[in-house]
Amino acid sequence: MVMEASMIVVDNSEWMRNGDYTPTRLVAQNEAVNLIFNAKTQSNPENTVGLMTMAGKSPEVLVTLTSDIGKILSALHGVKASGQNDFITGVQIAQLALKHRQNRNQRQRIVVFVGSPLEVDERALVRLAKKLKKNNVAIDVINFGEEGTNTSKLDAFINTVNNSDNSHLVTIPPGPHILSDMLMSTAIISGEDGAQGGFGGSGSGGGDFEFGIDHDPELALALRISLEEEKARQAAANKKEPAQGEASGSGDAMAVDEPAKHHAGDEDDDPELQAALAMSMNQSHIPDEDVDMDEDDEELRRALEMSMNDNNEDDDMMATVLESLPGVDPNDERIQKALQDIQEKKKDKDDSK
Repeated sequence: MVMEASMIVVDNSEWMRNGDYTPTRLVAQNEAVNLIFNAKTQSNPENTVGLMTMAGKSPEVLVTLTSDIGKILSALHGVKASGQNDFITGVQIAQLALKHRQNRNQRQRIVVFVGSPLEVDERALVRLAKKLKKNNVAIDVINFGEEGTNTSKLDAFINTVNNSDNSHLVTIPPGPHILSDMLMSTAIISGEDGAQGGFGGSGSGGGDFEFGIDHDPELALALRISLEEEKARQAAANKKEPAQGEASGSGDAMAVDEPAKHHAGDEDDDPELQAALAMSMNQSHIPDEDVDMDEDDEELRRALEMSMNDNNEDDDMMATVLESLPGVDPNDERIQKALQDIQEKKKDKDDSK
C-alpha cells in the first residue's frame, strides 16, 4: 500500500441525531471512523491519520496526524451534534493540516463524511475540487442520510477532483445494515490498489476474501481480525468438546471399575465365601473363626477322654471320630497334646492297678 497522510472530516451537525442508521447517524459514523483508521494504519506502518469536525460553531481540528488510535477514539467520544455542516471550510482546513505533515513522502488524502444536506452551490464545490487536484490531494466522500439531496453535487465534485481514479464517492442509503460493514467492500477501505466502484463491490474481484475486494495481504488481515478471532475461538471450542467426551467416557469406565473392585474387596472380607473357595480348590485352609477352640479345650478333652475310655482298644475308631468332627483337625497340636495326656493318664491308671 502507498504511504499516506489522511485527515478524516466528520459531520457533527444536528442532522446526525437521526436514527435511520443503527443506532444513530453519529454513532454509526464513529464506528466507520474507527474502521478507516485501522485500515489506514495497518496497511502501512508509516501512515498517519488526523481527525476534525466540520459543524458546530466552526470546523475544528481535534487530532493532528497520528498513528495512535487512543487519541482518535478519545476525540470521537467528545464529539457532540450541533449546528450545520460547513463542507468547504472543513475541507480547506483539512488540506492545510495535510500540507504541514512531517513526512513529505506521504500522499495526501481527505476522507469526508456527509450526513446532512449540503447548503453550498455546486460551482463552489467545483472550484474547491480544482484546487485540491492542483495540490495533489485525493478525497473520498461517504454520502449517507441525505443522499437524495447531495448525490448530484458530490458527483460533480468528485468528477472534478479525480485524478487517475484516486478519489471516490460512496453513497450508502439507510437500512438495517451497519454503516461500517457497508464500507468494508469499498475502495475507501481497499485503497488505490484495491477494487474500485460502489459499496456493494459487485464488480470487483473477491480473491480469497469474504469482503468482495482484492486486498493487500496486510490490509486483508487488518479487516478480518474480528473474523479470524471468532474462527479461532470456535476451533478451540470444537477441540474441547471431544476432549470432554473422552474425559466423561473414562470417568464412566472408572465408575464401572470401582464397583467391581468394591465387590472384589467384599469377597475378600467374607469368611464363608473364602471357605467355599478353599474347599472348591481342595485347599485345607479354614478361617480362624472355625479353628478357634481355646474356650472349648476342656470340653474337648473330656469328650476325648470319654471316647478313650469307651474305645481304649480302637485307635483307628478314635481317628475316624476326630476326622468326622466339623472344624477339627486331628493333626492340630492341641488335639495331639490332648491325646498324649489321655494316653499318659491311662498308662498311669493301668500302672496303679
